[in-house]
Amino acid sequence: MEIALFEPRIPQNTGNIARSCAAFNIPLNLIEPLGFKLEDKYLKRAGLDYWPLVTIKKFENFDKFFESKSTNRIISFSKKNGIYLKDFKFEEDDILLFGREDSGLPDYIIDKSEFLISIFMPNLQTESNEQKGVRSLNLSVACGIAIYEAHKQINFQNHN
Repeated sequence: MEIALFEPRIPQNTGNIARSCAAFNIPLNLIEPLGFKLEDKYLKRAGLDYWPLVTIKKFENFDKFFESKSTNRIISFSKKNGIYLKDFKFEEDDILLFGREDSGLPDYIIDKSEFLISIFMPNLQTESNEQKGVRSLNLSVACGIAIYEAHKQINFQNHN
């Protein structure tokens, strides 16, 4: 399994995600342009002293990333009408793709993915804004939830 971040903007989120990747021994792919430099102090602080434990690969754009990962299933995450996380079955070589903090994943990228996954939120704000609710989860929180669920399925599927 791998994590991919499409044009991340907030260094602290990327640092927290890198820390989760270190904890689960998962490579992290960063698709440029990034909203920060990899030397950013907030990025480094959020990842603490775990940076040597993370395998990071940068791609200059989505097309380069997509070409290099053509043998993997790319699983996009969005609040936009995906299969609920609890109902999806992950495989070992899946790449979990997350979008920008401000705009998520563009439709053309979702269209290139094999699946679209959503994390159920009982207090999600509706498009008509009738319900005063939460627009979305923080990127690093959503990524952590997805990593845990995928890891649980892949590593404990035969231990029920």
